[in-house]
Amino acid sequence: MIPSTEYVPYFKHFITKINEEKSIVENLEATQNFFNSVLENIPVEKEEFAYAAGKWTIKEIIQHLIDSERVFCYRALCFARNDKTDLPGFDQDAFAVASHANERDYKTLLTEMEFVRQGTIQLFKSFRQEDLLKIGKGSGNKISVRALGAVIAGHQKHHVEVIQERYL
Repeated sequence: MIPSTEYVPYFKHFITKINEEKSIVENLEATQNFFNSVLENIPVEKEEFAYAAGKWTIKEIIQHLIDSERVFCYRALCFARNDKTDLPGFDQDAFAVASHANERDYKTLLTEMEFVRQGTIQLFKSFRQEDLLKIGKGSGNKISVRALGAVIAGHQKHHVEVIQERYL
């Protein structure tokens, strides 16, 4: 279990989505498998569907997951390497608009998510136990490397569950 002293309350929802009995890497693998099982055969007409005005489409959610994972991995890398810089936040809504995800090929988005996740898994496999416990600051908030790994996995699981509940 990751103690709440290693992250701010905002991330609790994502962290509680992972399996505490598994390692960060095992959770990253499991949530990617869950993602693949739900999203690999989405009907074409659902790819750009949003369940309400102002909500993201499935393509935009996938792009959001890709973008967020890259940001969180950068933070994890910096913290593990003892960079004490308070890293900036990112505006997920501005990213979504600028991504033009709905113009992209759906299968290409799925492939990119797979590649990004494989990179994330290799990054977390490279960390020593003491690296996982290091804490840094991003968006003005302290978070540990291992909490970032849990957030990455739980964030993906959260969005896939939302897709299952509201999009399919």
